[in-house]
Amino acid sequence: MAITLLRVDERLIHGQVTVGWGARLRPTVYVVVDDNLVASDWERELMELGAPPDVEVEFLSVAAARPRVQEWSGSPARVVVLTRDLDHMMRLARGGILSGEEVNLGGLHHAPGRIEALPYLFLTDEDRELILELEAEGASVSARDLPTSPRRSVKEIFR
Repeated sequence: MAITLLRVDERLIHGQVTVGWGARLRPTVYVVVDDNLVASDWERELMELGAPPDVEVEFLSVAAARPRVQEWSGSPARVVVLTRDLDHMMRLARGGILSGEEVNLGGLHHAPGRIEALPYLFLTDEDRELILELEAEGASVSARDLPTSPRRSVKEIFR
């Protein structure tokens, strides 16, 4: 089935992803792409606790993940790729690697400098630029916190 979800969510593996999206997509692998998390054993162990026991979890840096995208796309595994922020997703997408794929914006919450675009999506000016860069790289970007929620286009997000 390949990549079933590419999602930006600062919480990474958590209930909304494992229960909400997991029940619909039935992933066999969660791939967390995060340069900092790769270097932290205790954070990886904590993150793995949120995953169902029958689902594999991989933690990769952007550099290690980029050459694997094509492999995941052609894999019989059902892969969910998660990044904590738009910067990691954009660096993964560079060079058109995610061209034709949909990137889901699922959870960037309130923080200093962020402005509410949707109840679950708060963006900085830099985030908005990264969304436009993702689209320029050929990815389709939309926001949806859960699979049962309406998909919001970039136009709706930027209102």
